Amino acid sequence: MSHTALSNDEIRRYARHLILPEFGMAAQEQLKAGSVLLVGTGGLGSPLALYLAAAGVGHIGLVDFDVVEESNLQRQIVHGTSTLGIRKTDSAKQRLLDLNPHIEVSTYEVQLTSENALEILRPYDVIVDGTDNFPTRYLTNDASVLLGKPNVYGSIFRFEGQATVFNTAGGGPCYRCLYPEPPPPGLVPSCAEGGVLGVLPGIIGTLQATEVVKLLAGIGEALVGRLMLYDALAMQFRELKLRRNPDCPVCGEHPTITELIDYNQFCGIVPEPTPVVSANEITPGEVAAWLEHPDKPFLLDVREANEWDIGHLPDAIRISVNELAQRLHELDPERETVVYCRSGGRSARAMEMLQLAGFRKVKNMVGGILRWSDDVDPSIPKY
Repeated sequence: MSHTALSNDEIRRYARHLILPEFGMAAQEQLKAGSVLLVGTGGLGSPLALYLAAAGVGHIGLVDFDVVEESNLQRQIVHGTSTLGIRKTDSAKQRLLDLNPHIEVSTYEVQLTSENALEILRPYDVIVDGTDNFPTRYLTNDASVLLGKPNVYGSIFRFEGQATVFNTAGGGPCYRCLYPEPPPPGLVPSCAEGGVLGVLPGIIGTLQATEVVKLLAGIGEALVGRLMLYDALAMQFRELKLRRNPDCPVCGEHPTITELIDYNQFCGIVPEPTPVVSANEITPGEVAAWLEHPDKPFLLDVREANEWDIGHLPDAIRISVNELAQRLHELDPERETVVYCRSGGRSARAMEMLQLAGFRKVKNMVGGILRWSDDVDPSIPKY
């Protein structure tokens, strides 16, 4: 990486870096000459982008194809109320250039895929994984390994997070050494289903940003071969040693993955079928009409208690899907029953459990309480 001279304006801006004996002009010039690609500009990408821009990383790339939504703003601090509804990449670029006009920001309004990943990652010195799904995580890992790029990894869920640096070119492990196989689809809830403490991605994202700065500036000891685990509720950090797996299919001694694969297939994710309401499904509009009749159905809410507190349907009874198997005796198998949750996934599982237990008159409300809010009663809050 070549050094790039700093202007007098930049010297004033980065003065607190420059007076650090361990940092100085040389490290700051390397930051200016350096480039980093952020895969995702959401919870993790927000603090990453802000701190890397502020630090003076010369070229920042942003990959994301989502738009800014109100529920993002509890944690995605690079965005704001004024950028609701616009592309996250555009929103982030606007904020970063306001924070530091001396940097270059490139945006990629696409989903990272096997077809475009190598081309997008290739120009950058460091790759940062700020993704929230397994197919993109494995894709980012494999592309980084094949290109010999360090991959600064972080992930978050509820109150816990983890971070490390995968650098196989330097002899370290990769993501597949840590997690050879993805979990079965649906086993690990998304942040939309499981929730996330708003400040958590700030902590993990700034840990990742610290590692990027160290890698580009050539200072300190990188988090290679070490997995940092963080528990926000206990305010505890733990560190686990990671070793490269010699049998790893992508970075091992005899790799079997030498090109990018179909990651949805690898993660067991099948394409969403064209939505057709089956005999066991019912729309919120149909439920609302049915509730007007004397023979109205029994409503079973299978969400958690904290979700119920946000809003629920009148006269519904709540039994969490996780408690349902133990509480079947509380329900009448002969009664017409409609099951619902937030968006329809957990209620579909609950319906199957009830059917297996002999309930013949049970239907799943498609789209859950979110669609009820859209189609029937907008006073029910969406979350």
